[in-house]
Amino acid sequence: MTFFHKVITFNPWLSERHEINDFFYKTYLLLIHMKTSRIILGIILTLILILVTIYAYYGGFYKINFEVRQGGGETLVYRSLKGDYSQTGKVTDEIYQILLSEYEIETFNGFGIYYDNPAEVATEELRSDVGCILPDAHADKIPMLESEFKVETAPFGDFVVAEFPYRGQLSFMVGVMKVYPAMARYVEQQGLNPNTPVMEIYDIPNKKIIYRKEIVEL
Repeated sequence: MTFFHKVITFNPWLSERHEINDFFYKTYLLLIHMKTSRIILGIILTLILILVTIYAYYGGFYKINFEVRQGGGETLVYRSLKGDYSQTGKVTDEIYQILLSEYEIETFNGFGIYYDNPAEVATEELRSDVGCILPDAHADKIPMLESEFKVETAPFGDFVVAEFPYRGQLSFMVGVMKVYPAMARYVEQQGLNPNTPVMEIYDIPNKKIIYRKEIVEL
């Protein structure tokens, strides 16, 4: 090795330049990483904001209030089901379409009566009655309807009642999440029987869901 080669090999200026380049390269990678992290964080925050907005729109922050009301007397056209409650919406829609197309009856309020707590009863054993509330103007068609559906008058009584805004299909899901736990706490505080069924009335014209639980003292 010549003296010139040694000078090149051990030249401190070249070594320092290499360190400077390495510093800038690492700084560049760090900036890229920080920029990417900010983009990812921005996307996550945007998604959270969207989800919170949707949740709020469909009633997620709606305050649930309970009161005791007298109710009953509606004419119910329905079918009894056994199994997952998720099937009830489809059956309600089917009944609505049959009433409209075959009997020329337009209904405006659907309903579901749910007899069992999904947290305590196996999914395949859950019982429900679902259908439509018959307008009084079509009471004369009840004999015809009884050949295809169950038809009965909802019993009169005192009920624990809560209302929840209806703003679309997601309102059903959010309503269940909000109302049922609150109703369970209210029933326990009032010393009422928790094992009575809950009736949901889907009041589409007035854009609300009514939850009605029969009052039975323990």
